Amino acid sequence: MRPSLFLRNALIVALAGAPLPATAAVGGGDDRGNDAPIPLEISRLYFEYNSTANDLGVQVALDGENWKRMRISNPKGHSIFEVEGKGGLKKLGLTELFFEGSEPSLNEFPLEQLLALFPKGKYKFSGKTIDGNSLVGSSILTHAVPAGPTVHTQIGPGDHLVIRWDPVTTTPPGFPNEPITIAGYQVIVDTFQLTLPATATSVTVSPEFVAALAPGEHPFEVLAIEAGGNQTITESSFTT
Repeated sequence: MRPSLFLRNALIVALAGAPLPATAAVGGGDDRGNDAPIPLEISRLYFEYNSTANDLGVQVALDGENWKRMRISNPKGHSIFEVEGKGGLKKLGLTELFFEGSEPSLNEFPLEQLLALFPKGKYKFSGKTIDGNSLVGSSILTHAVPAGPTVHTQIGPGDHLVIRWDPVTTTPPGFPNEPITIAGYQVIVDTFQLTLPATATSVTVSPEFVAALAPGEHPFEVLAIEAGGNQTITESSFTT
């Protein structure tokens, strides 16, 4: 159960009053010199923790116009990812890109070792357009990973479904004890997706949507999104 790229990975944009963290702003226009780098519209690198499965991985989302080559470097300047279009893709260029790294179980891959592979700091994005212009962006990766929301469901007469959660204020057990500031929450039930501000603690799912579901158990996710960009999933289910 995974939402589309920009519903899931530009979540912060949709949160009321919350800026997209560590994303280069769109560039200036005619006053930019011909040789000046062009900022990526989106450049994000962040952790996603699944508190139910106890796995942790890195995700990347970027967006820029007609690029043929892209590279990401860690805070020490070492390249951690490179991609280049070939054939028709090299000629026409690419725009959006989203990928997830492997999400090892923390029961098998120690958290300390995983965090050491992705140190805190600025990750730089650099690329080339099909016209040879430079593209740049950056993302600040933190180790402030929020705990998974504790969720509750109530389904009543008339297909009235309410999903509630407790406010998230801490990190998961065993994670670095970093201050947590929640920027918002997201609820995903099949194709139903809704992003909410940090003050929200519940959502009512459309009765028409619930009525259209087949009888049985239905999984859903509630995500807590930290202001630095990291996000944590709690998985649960309800029965119709």
